[in-house]
Amino acid sequence: MARSRVSTDELQRRLVHASGTGLVLLYVFGFLTWGEFGRLMLFASAVAAVLEALRLFVGLDWAIYDRLTRPYEETNVAGYALYAFSLTAVVLVFAPYLAVPAALMLTVGDPISGLLSTTREAAETKRVETLGAMFLVCLLVSAPFLVPVAGAAAGGLASVAAALGATAADGFKPVIAGYVIDDNLSIPPVAAVAGGAVLAVAGAAPVLG
Repeated sequence: MARSRVSTDELQRRLVHASGTGLVLLYVFGFLTWGEFGRLMLFASAVAAVLEALRLFVGLDWAIYDRLTRPYEETNVAGYALYAFSLTAVVLVFAPYLAVPAALMLTVGDPISGLLSTTREAAETKRVETLGAMFLVCLLVSAPFLVPVAGAAAGGLASVAAALGATAADGFKPVIAGYVIDDNLSIPPVAAVAGGAVLAVAGAAPVLG
């Protein structure tokens, strides 16, 4: 029974994780301008920050936290807040064609990778097969945004670099001073910086928003 409960909770985490894709698609499909999307993400981050302050310092103990947070998050900032902060950061800093795929790598690639991986310790590396799936998904979500603005060569190389960055961030969670560097925090900025570095070196397109 215990194993079934863990699987159910993990599936719930991944579904909540993937739901962030809807926010990104509001911009992709033209329902929000880039500026409006940035303000929406700032609002989401502000809400997450307030909830985390209440949870960590006041003792807010909603039942949903038991299902959607992991043991190592009990006394640290939870993954959902890091998720919001990270997405907000890339949206505010990088150009849309870098920020959007970097965000999708977290909202789409990471849930798929998580469902394919086995239960492991926070700092344990994922299996090669899981990392391969993560790379492929990240490449598929990045190329449609980067190739049109930077061309097949530079855009394709930037897509590969961004996908590799996201895969590395997803697969390796270092523990620094007892704190796990969660991939919710690292995937979008690492992907955006890696893809942006290629664009900058090639002079193919502006990197910053």
